[in-house]
Amino acid sequence: MTIGSQIAWDDTVLPFQLDRSDIRGRVARLDGTLDQVLSKHDYPPAVEALVAEMALLTALIGQTIKLRWKLSLQVRGDGPVRLIATDYYGPTESGQAARIRAYASYDKEADLSGEPFDLVGKGYFAILIDQGQGMTPYQGITPLAGDSLKACAETYFAQSEQLPTRFELTFGRSRVPGQGEAWRAGGVMLQHMPKASPHVTGEGGSGDEGLLSASDIVDGEEGENWTRANMLLDTVEAIELVGPQVQPTDLLVRLFHEESPRVYDGQPVTFGCTCSKERVRTSLSIYSAKDIATMTTEEGIVTADCQFCGAHYELDPRTLGFEAEEAPDDGEGA
Repeated sequence: MTIGSQIAWDDTVLPFQLDRSDIRGRVARLDGTLDQVLSKHDYPPAVEALVAEMALLTALIGQTIKLRWKLSLQVRGDGPVRLIATDYYGPTESGQAARIRAYASYDKEADLSGEPFDLVGKGYFAILIDQGQGMTPYQGITPLAGDSLKACAETYFAQSEQLPTRFELTFGRSRVPGQGEAWRAGGVMLQHMPKASPHVTGEGGSGDEGLLSASDIVDGEEGENWTRANMLLDTVEAIELVGPQVQPTDLLVRLFHEESPRVYDGQPVTFGCTCSKERVRTSLSIYSAKDIATMTTEEGIVTADCQFCGAHYELDPRTLGFEAEEAPDDGEGA
């Protein structure tokens, strides 16, 4: 493989369909994008791993949804890692890259040496879809289940959407010959195409705490197809997922050649944050002058930091809130 083809598949989500099985899927590779997401923060290793897994899930799920604006994933728990949040912004024009950002909130005084997922504790997994101004946002929530974030996502799709879904993910720091150590991640998503009347018994599911799982939704020939596709995916190796020696198209042929895979155009993915001084100003527009005064520092400014990218903003309190005394100065702040 040439370096050129290697680079071409980095930070890309490749959609595909298994025509024989009526199953759709995605193959994702993240490297530079994931490095940028994680480099904005100084996370402990366990928190880094959780954010990396969440970012990879977001890239795979985001590409399956026809977005006008934003898909968000959130995990909230009662453990030392309280929140993991990611956003996926769909491209506004053909050929543009989708954008991803992510961050985590955690107790810096806690022992974070355990298994990453155990640090989340009990809580919920949520997907939020915002199609933009004038559209009602959609939100779906399920309890945290299984032993990983990918298991939580699989449970979400089975329980909330009644769509059998499977993720196989690999992520971590790696070193390509001639280059420094960097984050790489790769994964495959399988999802059975929606049915008009999913098979659900009404007696609870076979998952944790009676939640639905994929096996509760498909049966008969569809169940056999789903089982066969999953058995084929079980043979994938970690090095095949993260590459860079194995192209995603070659991987699909190796795994699913008997399922008649059909490949579509890949979607580039990049790191991107939508924060701006104007957005900060808008978020503060609901506050009175008295409220703004409580936010003002001894230096006479109001500061704000973006949790996703770390950008720092300084604003004149006289230009903030619904009782603003002055119009904003375009050159104001840092």
